[in-house]
Amino acid sequence: MGSDSAGVRIIESRVDLHHHRGILLTNPNQITRFSNMRIAFIGGGVMAQAIIAGVKDAGLDASIIVGEPFEARRESLKNDLGVEVTSNNREAVAGADIVVLSVKPQQLDTVAAELKTALKARQTVLSIMAGVKMHSIGLKLGHKKLVRVMPNTPAQIRKGISAWTASDDVDQATLDFVGSMLRAIGDELKFSDEKNIDIATALSGSGPGYVYVFIEALADVGVELGLSAHVARHLASQTVLGSAALQRESGKHPAELRNMVTSPGGTTAAGLAALENGGIRATIADAVRTAFERGEELAGGK
Repeated sequence: MGSDSAGVRIIESRVDLHHHRGILLTNPNQITRFSNMRIAFIGGGVMAQAIIAGVKDAGLDASIIVGEPFEARRESLKNDLGVEVTSNNREAVAGADIVVLSVKPQQLDTVAAELKTALKARQTVLSIMAGVKMHSIGLKLGHKKLVRVMPNTPAQIRKGISAWTASDDVDQATLDFVGSMLRAIGDELKFSDEKNIDIATALSGSGPGYVYVFIEALADVGVELGLSAHVARHLASQTVLGSAALQRESGKHPAELRNMVTSPGGTTAAGLAALENGGIRATIADAVRTAFERGEELAGGK
């Protein structure tokens, strides 16, 4: 386990590298075992389903119940994922060790009013609501043991990255379990400063959207130049996937890898010059800053 100046503990899963630029990474094949943790999900949407499936696939010792208002989704959760379901959120949290708030931020007030008197001091509340700070959650729930997680959509295929932090009141056993739970859906970074979660929301939380636009743009011009649509998408998506994997596994700086593929006067150099002339770096920076600022605006009302 290592840390950097930003106060982040880095643990990676499903990669062979154990050291990366002086940071010690834990053994991705080492799974800490826990004694039957009881997890209650409030809301059974896409991200909740991804986490539940990851926990089950990883073989973590946990029993799961989901509080979900929609009957069709309850049946799907019960039949497809083999979890307990209920329409009563207070019933869901009874006896739980970890309560996962997997609802939309605008639903927090309603859920908090329902759960405030049902939560016990020993329980840990884990939020995956984008932009909602722990202080706000704690005030609305009257609760101190809090974890805030910002996962991203590739968690659905166990390739996500989750940035998270926790209040000082959360015990080490629960922190260890949360880490294992998040590694079941990809990689995880634990920060000591909650502000880094807000930054990660704009970078990695919203990041898949930026990447999809890049893939779409690559594929579109491939079609314009004469490729079929499915071939162009395949070439574009695999290029992004392979390039990211090479950067991660080699540990090389992206600039070094860029230089390795760029021959003087060649096709890549010409294409990169067009990107630079078009202001690609400034546009990406503006996108992330704007997403961050919007997150702060939304959090201001919470």
